[in-house]
Amino acid sequence: MELRVLKYFLTVAQEENITRAAQILHITQPTLSRQMIQLEEELGVKLLKRSGHHVYLTDDGLLLKRRAREITELAEKTKDDFLHRDSEIAGEIAIGSGEYRASSILTDLLARFQREYPLVRYRIFSSDSDNIRERIERGILDLGLLMEPADISKYDFIRIPEEEVWGILVREDMELARRESVGPEDLVHTPLIMTRREMMQNELLHWFGEYANQIEVMAGGNLLYNMAAMAKSGIGTVITPILDCSYEGLKYVPLRSGIRTGIVLVWKKAQVYSAATKAFIEYVKKYDFGTASFPGVISTENG
Repeated sequence: MELRVLKYFLTVAQEENITRAAQILHITQPTLSRQMIQLEEELGVKLLKRSGHHVYLTDDGLLLKRRAREITELAEKTKDDFLHRDSEIAGEIAIGSGEYRASSILTDLLARFQREYPLVRYRIFSSDSDNIRERIERGILDLGLLMEPADISKYDFIRIPEEEVWGILVREDMELARRESVGPEDLVHTPLIMTRREMMQNELLHWFGEYANQIEVMAGGNLLYNMAAMAKSGIGTVITPILDCSYEGLKYVPLRSGIRTGIVLVWKKAQVYSAATKAFIEYVKKYDFGTASFPGVISTENG
C-alpha cells in the first residue's frame, strides 16, 4: 500500500467524485479509477460504492479513511522533522489540548518560545485527554495537555500549578442560574450533559455521593462548544470546568464543595524528537510556572 495511493483515496473520499478528484490530483480519471480498484484488491475489501456520478465510502472505506489520515499526517510530520534536522531550529510541533483555563499558560509558553525560535510552527489538536494520549502513542502528537485523573506513567511531564474549577453551564432562565453555587442534591432529576471520559465520570459520581444513582445523564461530549449548544437548546445542564469564555443565554455556576482537577503537560519518555520539539521541551523544563496564573479564579466556597 503506497502513501501516494492513500492520498489519492483521501481525495476521492473528500470529493465523492472520481472525475473531480482526478482533476485535483492532475491525473486521468481512468488512472485514478484503476488505482482505487487495485487498492480494493490489495486490501480484499470494497471501499467505494458508486451511484451515478458520485462515490460513497463503505464501512471499510470509512475505516481506511481514518487510518489513511493518520498515516499521511505521520508521514508529513516525519518528512518535516528531517528537512529541518541540520538547519536553524524550525519545523512543526504538534500539541494536543482539551478546553482548559490552563490553555492560556500553554499559549503563553508558545508565544515566548516563538520569539526565540520564529521559524517554528505549531499544529494544535483539540480533543479530550483520552484521544490526545492515543495520538501521542501513535506518534501523531509530540506533547499533550491532559486533565487528571489520567495515566501518565509512560510520560515525562510538567504539572501546571493551577487547577481547573468545575461548575455547571445552565440556561439563564432556569432557577439554578440564580444560585451562587450548586450541590449534588440540586442536580437530582435535572437532565445533565457530562464528559464521556470514564475516569472523569468516576470523579463526578464520587462528588454526587449518595445522589449518584438519582442523576439523569441525557448526553455526553468531549468539547464544550457543542455541549453548550445542547444546553442552550434545553437538552440539559452541562457539568464542566469553568472557562474564561461566555455563551449567550447561559451562565456558569460553581459546584459547592466542588471538584478541582489538575492539568499536566506530557511527552513520551525516551523518545527521539525533532530539533524543534526537543528545544521546546527544554524550554518548558526551565519555564517559571510560578509567575503564571489565571485571571479571576472563581471561588467554590460554600455559598
